[in-house]
Amino acid sequence: MIDDILKDATARMKKSVESLESEFSRMRTGRAHPSLLEHLRVDYYGSDTPLGQVANINTEDARTLTVTPWEPNIVPDVEKAIINSDLGLNPNTAGTVIRVPVPPMTEERRKEMVKLVKGEAENTRVAIRNVRRDANNDLKSLEKDKEISKDELKKAEGDVQKLTDSAIADVDSVLQKKETDLMEV
Repeated sequence: MIDDILKDATARMKKSVESLESEFSRMRTGRAHPSLLEHLRVDYYGSDTPLGQVANINTEDARTLTVTPWEPNIVPDVEKAIINSDLGLNPNTAGTVIRVPVPPMTEERRKEMVKLVKGEAENTRVAIRNVRRDANNDLKSLEKDKEISKDELKKAEGDVQKLTDSAIADVDSVLQKKETDLMEV
């Protein structure tokens, strides 16, 4: 029973960190990266479809992305999705290839982005602490139902705390890497 609670807590904390990494990969750093556009939704035959599922997204150089839709008739829809996104990008269409120049970020925008990533990291830390709270509550209910002893409860709570510390260290590591990435000119 204790092992199940610890496994569940570990999996949920890991998912929180992975979610943060995924969120960070979408945040612009001033360099062209395909993950900037993959999450954009395109109207594809009446359904909202992720851009990554209807087109190839490649990096032409450090500041330019190329988007090649698999079907030429959706080029205008892809272009519209990029323009309407909150990324502030202006695509240039040449036939069936859409070039998306990624402008360099200003110092002010970099600082704004750092604040944003710190906020996201704090939200992830809160989520991890909520997982810890849930796991500890589950353990306490086991002890209350006399399924485990007080000693087992204390040991298990210590294990949950170690998992929490490890997950928060992972968040701090991911945050540090992203901050460095954002402040790089």
